[in-house]
Amino acid sequence: MFKLNEIRELIRLLDETSINEFNYELEGAKLLIKKNEVGVANIVAAPQLVQAAPAPVVQAPAAPVAAAPVAAPVAEAAPAPAAAPKADDKNLHKVVSPMVGTFYKSPSPDSDAYVKAGARVDEKTIVCIVEAMKLMNEIEADVKGEIVEVLVENGQLVEYGQPLFLVKVD
Repeated sequence: MFKLNEIRELIRLLDETSINEFNYELEGAKLLIKKNEVGVANIVAAPQLVQAAPAPVVQAPAAPVAAAPVAAPVAEAAPAPAAAPKADDKNLHKVVSPMVGTFYKSPSPDSDAYVKAGARVDEKTIVCIVEAMKLMNEIEADVKGEIVEVLVENGQLVEYGQPLFLVKVD
């Protein structure tokens, strides 16, 4: 069973991210939280959770109304850079995130980035860190070649399978 304070904390965390939908299952209980376009989070609990939450659907403000215009430019800006290298995608390897987490380009804020565009890498070269659940996971290049493009910004939330780097394979 989910506790109301846990659900509130999940709503708060979801509000601070660009994630629009969160689905969680624990011991047969299911919780689905979705952000809608007007800045309100919808929480839908499975029938067995009615005891944990007073109602199956709860609405809570997810963000001030000003948050909606902020999300629109990000959505418009993201496809444009990704579209440019797609012509050469056949020759480029995508290093993808193996998990949902936060992307870090360096081991610490005051350190240089692991790699930049133009850097040579091999299969064991660490290219970034993805933090998930307070664990720092070092991500390796998987291939030998040259970094063509870094596709995400430092501190950006990344999804499972999201491309992080484009590598021209040797």
